[in-house]
Amino acid sequence: MRSLRYSLFASVALLPCVAHAQNAVSLSEISVVATTPVGVASGSGAPSVPALQAPGGPALQVPDTTRLRGGALPLNKIPSTVESVTAADLNFDRATFNAVETLARRVPGLNLSDSQGNNNRVDINYRGFQASPVTGVPQGLAVYQNGVRINEAFGDTVNLDLIPQVAINRIDVVTGNPVFGLNALGGAINIQMKNGFNWQGTEITALGGSDARIAGSLQHGKMIGPWSIYFAGDGLNDRGWRFQSPSTIGRVYGDVGYRTPDSEFHLIGQLARTYFGAAAATPTDFTHVDPRAIFTYPQTTTTELGTIQLTGRVDISPTWDLSGNAYFRRFSQQYIDGNDSDFENCSRNSSFRGRLCFEDDGFTQAPGQSRNAFTNQFLMLGRGAPNGIPFTAGVPYGTLDVTKTEATGYGGSLQAANRDRVFGFNNSFVVGGSIDVANYGYKSSSTLGVINPDLSVTTNPLTPAYGTVPGLGTDFLRTAAALGIAPSSVTGSNLYMGLYATDTIDLTDALSLTAGARLNFARIASEDQTGFSPDVTGTHYFNKINPVAGLTYRFSPGLNLYGGYSESNRAPTPLELACANPLRPCLLPNSLVADPPLKQVEGRTYEVGFRGALPNFYDGGLVNYKIGAFRTDLTNDILSLATPGNAARGYFVNVPGTRRQGVEVGLEYVSDWLSVYANYALIDATFRFNGTLSSPNNPLSVDGAINVVPGNKVPLIPDHQFKVGFDVEVLPRWRVGMAMQAFSSSYYRGDESNLNRKLPAYYVLNLNTSYRVDKNLELFGYVTNLTNNRYTTFGTFFEPGLVANRYPVNDPRTTTLAQPLSVYGGIRYTFGEAPVPMAEPIIRKY
Repeated sequence: MRSLRYSLFASVALLPCVAHAQNAVSLSEISVVATTPVGVASGSGAPSVPALQAPGGPALQVPDTTRLRGGALPLNKIPSTVESVTAADLNFDRATFNAVETLARRVPGLNLSDSQGNNNRVDINYRGFQASPVTGVPQGLAVYQNGVRINEAFGDTVNLDLIPQVAINRIDVVTGNPVFGLNALGGAINIQMKNGFNWQGTEITALGGSDARIAGSLQHGKMIGPWSIYFAGDGLNDRGWRFQSPSTIGRVYGDVGYRTPDSEFHLIGQLARTYFGAAAATPTDFTHVDPRAIFTYPQTTTTELGTIQLTGRVDISPTWDLSGNAYFRRFSQQYIDGNDSDFENCSRNSSFRGRLCFEDDGFTQAPGQSRNAFTNQFLMLGRGAPNGIPFTAGVPYGTLDVTKTEATGYGGSLQAANRDRVFGFNNSFVVGGSIDVANYGYKSSSTLGVINPDLSVTTNPLTPAYGTVPGLGTDFLRTAAALGIAPSSVTGSNLYMGLYATDTIDLTDALSLTAGARLNFARIASEDQTGFSPDVTGTHYFNKINPVAGLTYRFSPGLNLYGGYSESNRAPTPLELACANPLRPCLLPNSLVADPPLKQVEGRTYEVGFRGALPNFYDGGLVNYKIGAFRTDLTNDILSLATPGNAARGYFVNVPGTRRQGVEVGLEYVSDWLSVYANYALIDATFRFNGTLSSPNNPLSVDGAINVVPGNKVPLIPDHQFKVGFDVEVLPRWRVGMAMQAFSSSYYRGDESNLNRKLPAYYVLNLNTSYRVDKNLELFGYVTNLTNNRYTTFGTFFEPGLVANRYPVNDPRTTTLAQPLSVYGGIRYTFGEAPVPMAEPIIRKY
């Protein structure tokens, strides 16, 4: 019989703020512990996980091995869902350099949508809500790293490619908890990083494989008396599985910690720079010829980040503790996009015939559509030229659009927690607040160019295919201000503040009641710097009190019932507020125009379910299980809609209501030599209103408009999700693992009326293996899409026709094919004794 050390952890932060006091846990029993947010350390911002002392490892310098700090609660007292992955889980996907893959593999109800053809920049869909790096995608998940909200200031985007995977200690997905503040409509993703108290040793990893991928990482952790240090860095370079789609990633992370019997402090720093190539869907007519095909290019994204953070925790008394954090964050992103355009010879009825004009495509205005830019009129181009720009026959005109976003953010949070008994009942009370301030700048410009036969857009007058073309390189869009595609320059600031309090009281030994609320306040101010869009200038205020209430009942140590109700909200982003006028659409994400104010999105979430753990099930193993149901109703949900003539041009609009509801089932067995899991999720995401939406490229639209009725499915969200996998030690030093994900069909973006055929159902099978040569050297391999299944997770529509005057496109569908069969291999070497991860939960969830 093999011995087994097991623990069940849930790390839940009432506020993802701090947290990191590591509490030793006895191995003689199953520990079910969740922590809350402001804590300390690990770079923590959010929940920290109690630590287990590894065999032979140095003892933790923690004075109190039983005390819970902050908002930490046993899992059986949390009236909502908690899903977690640990550093051990992340090792399965180490060759991907992408922690998101692990979330998608393990968490029920979470899937990825790859709109950009790069697995480093994918949309996370959890219960039908998104966290995306793409500007303009409505964001419905709050994301925290070490207790700091990392939804970026301008569009609430989430750039997880900036976080080194090797430095992540655990990731928790938490639902039904308004303490996480704005955007937590579908829940919050809380990322806790490593530090020298919970990870010690030195480790180097190098790998290579498909698409010329070369990558490596280094991490080092050490304790020196009351001090700790941790450093991690990683880098990746590959050419991508599509044409013109390279990736270059460089990231470093560091933590210096100090701990005494009643306090703990950490100083944390992070730098990152990433660069990615082609990032858009491709006409299916192209991918049928070559699955690596892209559309027009360049489409490059360059992102830079620098951040510094201080976290701390102090025990004020045996029952009170105080924790908090402060941070400074600098973000910069530039996007260069070559696009098709609607520039052609001026009308024969125009006195400017023979000159270059902008023309619509003959769409008739329908309800919800833009009118101003599509009035069956021509607009001659050419600033400062009396006769405009000469038209050159046979030249396919395009634009090279450039946007740049910069933001400087700073803020912090403070939380006090108390565990005094109240009227003889065990009680956990938490009160706190947070403030986040950001100043941002946004600029966009377009330059006239041509589309070359290879679909590249160039602005050099001496183009490879067309020789000299008059007017190229001209900053021409000043004359196009009326179309909403003028150059833009906007500055602004965000102020987000929150106050919250929660209390959990044990009414009996088995029954616990949780109640609380958070007040959210948002002020969003912006100012136009060009004079073209004065309506962009304005200040908007949003506020809401979000309550939470729930009950848990523990029938036995292995069976727990939970149920809860919570509310949430998200304020419109500066981008959405500045691009909310259907009469003045934006060249998303390239320009900003007038702004009829949007309303904030408000959500109401109900959850109920059973969960538990059964120890000593088979061969000393542990079984985790759960079954739960949820419903989230949104009012004033925000959608991004396209406008005729240019797929990149669009605007944002409130709709009366949407709903996400479903069921999640999970089962997992873990022993010291075998881990097996299976889960299923039903996600029913629907619109709950009657209305007309703009969808000009939808082939079944009527004059560019579609009708939505209650019950229509929200696009890109599969109804059914299945996930199974195992990891087994086939020989004493050799482990093999396999994971399969299967998803049902979903509708294309732009088909909110559900009239067209769907994106097909698909499955993907991944394989991993590792062999430990000795205590220091390990060899590993990883295979994605083992069966080389050709599938897509993203699709939308565009206007068919003749591309670049030579490529006929008849199918209006565009898709982004997912990663094909890819094989990676690498080595991992540890110096001296094997590194000691101080927290070693073998699976943690239900």
